[in-house]
This record gives sequence, structure tokens and C-alpha cells, in this order.
Amino acid sequence: MNFEDPSSLSLDGSLLLADPALGDPNFKRTVLYLCHHTLHSGAEGFILNRPLEKCVGELSLATDVPALDDIPVYIGGPVGTDHLVFASLHWQPNDETLQFTTRLSATEAAARAAEGFDVRAFVGHAGWAAGQLEGELQERAWIASRPDEQLLTLPSETLWKHTLEGMSPWHYLLSKTPEDPSLN
Repeated sequence: MNFEDPSSLSLDGSLLLADPALGDPNFKRTVLYLCHHTLHSGAEGFILNRPLEKCVGELSLATDVPALDDIPVYIGGPVGTDHLVFASLHWQPNDETLQFTTRLSATEAAARAAEGFDVRAFVGHAGWAAGQLEGELQERAWIASRPDEQLLTLPSETLWKHTLEGMSPWHYLLSKTPEDPSLN
């Protein structure tokens, strides 16, 4: 990922891991999947490790599709928190990529769940205006990474730490940073 030439930068399909020093409580120790990113139009993504501890059937925003009642709901980010968005996640072993499809209708989400896809509901999403994410990357607020297959099997509470640990020896040390870095 070349941050020297921002005009060619696209992080579509990447993970963003919050740097331990990132002070925004909306993103503390988050793992975020970037669905869309360009320098000129900004970026959009969903936090993958902030479960709401509720299922779709427990929310007033619930659908009329009973097959979705047990789908877990995640806090996708601080933008648009009045909307419930369905997404499916599926690891593609042939090309080792994560297929992340969002804005599914309730019927599409139920069909994907029946096919064995990991289907999640998100309340809200993360969004950046044009150039905003690039500035945050230059400030080292985020650590960009590629998803791996374990992303779908690790518990939410260990996803940030485990993903960071596997990136490099430096990132391993970062993963050991205490919740409040000022106490270090």
C-alpha cells in the first residue's frame, strides 16, 4: 500500500485496525472492513468487532423475515445509526479474498444465510469524506492490512489483537499495548 502517491491509493477490501493510541471511542481497538475507498469520493466501511449483543429479532428495526431473527447485530460505525444494514461475508479460498456484500435486502440476506454465508446486520457504518482517510493514515491513526480466513472465525473480543499480532514483530508489540496507553 503506497501512501506516497495518494492518487493511486485504493484500499477497497482492506482492513483498517485502529492504532492503540487512536483516542476516538467510536473506533478504539476496532477492526474495520473498507467496502469502498477512493481519494476523490472518500471511504465507507463497517466495524467487524463491535457486537451489539442483540439479534435482529430483538430490535424494533427488525424485519418481517423470521429467518433473520437470530442474525447478530454489530455497531458498524457512528454514521447512519438509525439504519439496519445487512451484509454477507464469505471467504473465497481460490483467490484468498473476503467477499463482503452489503446493503442486502432482508430476502437476499436470508438466502445468503441459507447458503452458509456469514450474515450480519449492522447499525451504522464508518465514513470519510474525500481525503479524510488519507490524512488519518498519514497520521498513523490506522493500520491497513489484508483480511485472512480467520477473520470469520475469531471471537470479536480477540479479533483486533490477533490480527495485529500476526502482521509483524512490531505489530505484535503494538497488540500488547494496554487499553489506556498513558498507563504504559
